[in-house]
Amino acid sequence: MLTELTDDPVKAAQFIRKGEIVAFPTETVYGLGADARNPVSVSKIFAAKGRPTDNPLIVHIADKLQLLEVARELPPFAEALAERFMPGPLTLVLFRRRIIPDIVTAGLDTVGVRCPQHPLAQEFLRAAACPVAAPSANRSGRPSPTTWRAVLTELEGLLPCVLKGEQSHFGLESTVVDCTGEMPLVLRAGAVTLEQLCQVVPSTRLAECNAKVRSPGMKYRHYCPRVNVVLVNSPQEIPMELSTRSAYIGLVTPKLPLQKTVVCEGLEDYARQLFEFFRECEMANVEQIFCQTVEDRGLGLALMDRLRRAAAML
Repeated sequence: MLTELTDDPVKAAQFIRKGEIVAFPTETVYGLGADARNPVSVSKIFAAKGRPTDNPLIVHIADKLQLLEVARELPPFAEALAERFMPGPLTLVLFRRRIIPDIVTAGLDTVGVRCPQHPLAQEFLRAAACPVAAPSANRSGRPSPTTWRAVLTELEGLLPCVLKGEQSHFGLESTVVDCTGEMPLVLRAGAVTLEQLCQVVPSTRLAECNAKVRSPGMKYRHYCPRVNVVLVNSPQEIPMELSTRSAYIGLVTPKLPLQKTVVCEGLEDYARQLFEFFRECEMANVEQIFCQTVEDRGLGLALMDRLRRAAAML
């Protein structure tokens, strides 16, 4: 299959309307989308990614007013979160309408819904004129793509179209909040932090580790480069004998000469660069990547979740 690269969201949306799959940019990571109402189209996502079918997808909408087109109800606290954080990097898990087929939700009675704030994504979704189911546009288990080049590296020839945009602003997947119970439960940490959610709905909590799998990123190994990832509290923990064959990313400058080094300006910069750094290290034939740990609060909660999964610690 020839993969077409375009910067025209209307042209890309035509593929969706024809029952095909399209990679498109969002503010979090690039997504791989299909008409969420069409199980045959959605099945092409799983085939291209090599994704297990018991891993639910997130449905993307152009406007938060469309929430009740795919969900049966919007509890008051969910409405408050949507009002504050949509459009944006927030996914709400709600009870689904039957318009959304089982293949999207892994047979669950719930669906994750998100309204991206990325201008190109919004144009694309409006032109598609349907809810678009979309996980990240990469092979299953791999680091999520934050550039169109990363999408092509993994999926060229497996999809007909990539909508070309800039590098994703946040670099981490959306925050996922389960709104089907008595209080909001954060299933996956992301750019909208627990602290920000609690400012709107104080009862918001982190879900238990054994919570029902209503969200992507909870069940399988994710975000893993083809290079061993090691977490360190400080670059001083990097063994000298390994330094010339290793890479490092973090907030503190290492003293050792390393094959590849990125020192980030803060947590947002760290999150934005992480997955692309993993891919650069693969291309440079680095033997292992040392990643500095951060505090499990604010954006650091999401960043540490991705780092632990990349290091196979979850």
